[in-house]
Amino acid sequence: MEKQVSIIIPCYNDAKYIEQAVASALGQTNVKVEVIVVDDGSNEETKAVLKKLEPKISKLITQTNQGQSSARNTGVETASADFLLMLDSDDYFEASFCEKALKEFQKSSEVKMVTCQANLINEDGSQQLFNPEGGTVVNFMFKNCALGTSMFRKVDWEACGGYDESMRKGFEDWEFFIRLLKNGGSATVIPEALYTYRKRSDSTTNRANKVRFDILKYIYLKHKDIYIENYEATISNFLRQNEMLQVSVKNKDITVDAKIGKLLLSPLRFFKKLFK
Repeated sequence: MEKQVSIIIPCYNDAKYIEQAVASALGQTNVKVEVIVVDDGSNEETKAVLKKLEPKISKLITQTNQGQSSARNTGVETASADFLLMLDSDDYFEASFCEKALKEFQKSSEVKMVTCQANLINEDGSQQLFNPEGGTVVNFMFKNCALGTSMFRKVDWEACGGYDESMRKGFEDWEFFIRLLKNGGSATVIPEALYTYRKRSDSTTNRANKVRFDILKYIYLKHKDIYIENYEATISNFLRQNEMLQVSVKNKDITVDAKIGKLLLSPLRFFKKLFK
């Protein structure tokens, strides 16, 4: 039987959790999977673990450190299945995810990607449920409404050009999903926590939040046609952000007019550039 799903696992210095990630990929029920691990320039400790895992997986690809987008694209290029699933090396799926995700694709040709609820584990051991919204590209305009580890078709990856390898500071999965949905279709959410995500202080997401506005500017300008086309939603979002900024300023007792003015004018300056 041909492989139905190619599971791509980029790995960079993750000796502690990579075995659990691989085990969850190999343990998918009632689905033929190939598991491709891309070693993105890991340290010797991680390489030793990967060498031990190599006989169990379909492919182990080694490259110099080029970032998560590059590692994902490298894995996809060698993938043989029609459906792709990204898996971060420190997280894991429940055994039924692939089986349930494939059933969602069978329901409608409009389904471009499938995600699920996730169990978030914080570094202090506390847990919480994350429920992504899914939806069309309009839902993805201002935030990522799916897990970065979602399933989609290889033909759609090819059609939209893969992951943006210049985005090494984070949010590359969100930007990829915008392009994936840009020409139609939607993201479906399985209403079950079939994924476990470890929230780590050194995670890509946390690092991305430190330069959040620079990345947002890049995404908004790269896809300005979408924001212009959905002008009303764009204006509403920025006005809502302005309102939140004003509340934040008041709560922090910052009363200097110059500071408030700077906060309020920043989005307006951005709009001027966006609609040129």
